[in-house]
Amino acid sequence: MMDKYKEIVDTYPKVKLMFDEPLSKYTHTLTGGPADVLAFPESVHQAQEMVQFANAHHMPVTVIGNASNLIVRDGGIRGLTMILTRMNKIHVRDNHTIIADAGAALIDVTKAAQKHSLTGVEFAAGIPGSVGGAVFMNAGAYGGDIDDVVTGAEVLTPDDQVIHLNHQQLDFGYRHCSVQDNHQIVLSATFALKIGIADKILKQMNHLNQLRASKQPLDLPSCGSVFKRPTGYFAGKLIHDAGLQGFQIGGAQVSTKHAGFIVNVDHATATNYLDVIAHVQKTVFDKFNVHLETEVRIIGDEPSQK
Repeated sequence: MMDKYKEIVDTYPKVKLMFDEPLSKYTHTLTGGPADVLAFPESVHQAQEMVQFANAHHMPVTVIGNASNLIVRDGGIRGLTMILTRMNKIHVRDNHTIIADAGAALIDVTKAAQKHSLTGVEFAAGIPGSVGGAVFMNAGAYGGDIDDVVTGAEVLTPDDQVIHLNHQQLDFGYRHCSVQDNHQIVLSATFALKIGIADKILKQMNHLNQLRASKQPLDLPSCGSVFKRPTGYFAGKLIHDAGLQGFQIGGAQVSTKHAGFIVNVDHATATNYLDVIAHVQKTVFDKFNVHLETEVRIIGDEPSQK
């Protein structure tokens, strides 16, 4: 361990900390450079302490959630990176409300809802992200969005204050909410659901998961849906019509099963992914005069910048 990291280890002995840790171990693409400091807080208090330490030492802070709809550049991430998957408690309250920690898997929230005969979040049964990432991105699928079911969230501000945001303050939009603009960290979210029939809920969840499995390349590493839906179009159809399915740079390939996905078929790098994305964007624009905006979050440094 390098001396420059000794202070954070000595100050927070109860927090799991790793140094110069390759983020390819955690991303769903299996790509990404190293994090200078990688922390796994287990409570709101620990997360708050991490941000306080980072602020005091002028370290940038990055949270990467479950890293399912994320590309980390090959140069990695400077400063402090936090993964909140150890903050994963899910509580069912008042017969129709679920409060879930940011690091809880969204799929586990849907399972808890089904177990308690709560309906409304079935659309998320196959979304592989965390609760925090789902709120951050206003995740959605099959006609449903987080916006429809989340009534509020507890967040950590850049100046390490814990505050509550109601639905209006979250200001949800398409794959967007105010947390992005204000550089806040989601700590937990409140889901307001309705009483339903457990068997019927399970049937719908299974149906949507079967649809997902039939259409998406779930057998290969990917970053999920790469592009936002352009107004009046479908990204996957544009990419398909541009003849780009199977296009490959390095180990990153436009999926032959679903053109809206880029899969890691042979030890891809993040740079391979970004080069494929740029080629797809240019080709689709040249052919159809439509700009594909990325839905996947792209963070970190280029290799030459470290």
